[in-house]
Amino acid sequence: MSSAIHLSLLMGPVVPVPVPQLVVDALDSVEATTAAGVSSGFKLSFRFNSESELNTIFLIAAGQNTSPATPPLRVLLIVTLNGTPQTLFDGVMTRVEVQAGGHGSPGTVAVTGEDLSKAMDMLDFSGLPYPAMPIEARVALICAKYAAYGIVPLPVPVLFPDVPIPIERIPAHQGTDLAYLQQLAEEVGYVFYVEPGPAPGTNVAYFGPEIKVGVPQPALNIDMDAHTNVESLNFSFDPTKGVLPVVFIQNQMSRVPIPIPIPNLNPLQPPLGVLATPLANVRVMKDTAKMNPMQAISRGLSEAKKSQDAVTADGALDVLRYGRILKARKLVGVRGAGVAYDGLYYVESVTSTLKRGEFKQSFQLTRNGLISITPTVPP
Repeated sequence: MSSAIHLSLLMGPVVPVPVPQLVVDALDSVEATTAAGVSSGFKLSFRFNSESELNTIFLIAAGQNTSPATPPLRVLLIVTLNGTPQTLFDGVMTRVEVQAGGHGSPGTVAVTGEDLSKAMDMLDFSGLPYPAMPIEARVALICAKYAAYGIVPLPVPVLFPDVPIPIERIPAHQGTDLAYLQQLAEEVGYVFYVEPGPAPGTNVAYFGPEIKVGVPQPALNIDMDAHTNVESLNFSFDPTKGVLPVVFIQNQMSRVPIPIPIPNLNPLQPPLGVLATPLANVRVMKDTAKMNPMQAISRGLSEAKKSQDAVTADGALDVLRYGRILKARKLVGVRGAGVAYDGLYYVESVTSTLKRGEFKQSFQLTRNGLISITPTVPP
């Protein structure tokens, strides 16, 4: 690693501890991916020989995942950049692959895993009742079981609440905790994910609308001579992506379904471009006629938010030149790409790759329109 970058690796069941120096010395590369809408993952590559103690260490570690009653092996990656420690990844190991060496070359051990939401996907709690409990209360109760992992629940109240009366219906848990939380998020147009931070070893279980506001990260500069801090940046625009969902609410008296168009008017996802994504398609959601009005509107909002980001960009950067770690699920500015594509973007995904002497990231950005809404972006 560069002298400006220091990587700390901790492992252990539930509460990770620093690994032996033997493991650190054998570490060859690290790859960690954080993305919106899907589970985040990591991959650690180690080099070893047939007599190395790594064979025994990872054989024991793999045994941690053989039973649902046994807590999985937790892996914590902390990167110290210019004296500031930041959690690059906090998750659990899911797979170990060993490739034996030959002809004098060392073998490799590849350890892969997912974020801490994987720990919520091991036991089935189907049938557990939640009488007269709003969705956010159910989320907090479910996440409380994982406090030992440093997970703090952050549920946002539902915009259109639907709390059933116990004498009419009692909601029941379906599947694993993760599956049920994702089901609830899909029903109301929210997202659920577990994100490391703010302090190493702690995590936030966020349940709420996807937030595309906040303080932007330092700008990504392209074709700006000495100020250029990205290695590549490519853009694309799909004008046919915009969709207007139409839900149906059934009149209880006449039993006639009433169509209602649902525009994407989320205050936490404001337009980032002057020329918004055109609505090229209309999606009729006939299955919403059997839902109550609150459920139908929530389902429409969930569909509307999926189809507005017609502008995408992908690129790569060197962290040492950029000066900090680019983080997913936050805003970032772009400069030097021209009038149509300069401005603020939402960071959809980031893949970090660390090897000795280098720290690089590849990323994907999205935006819901062309031409920046701001005259300048933070440098």
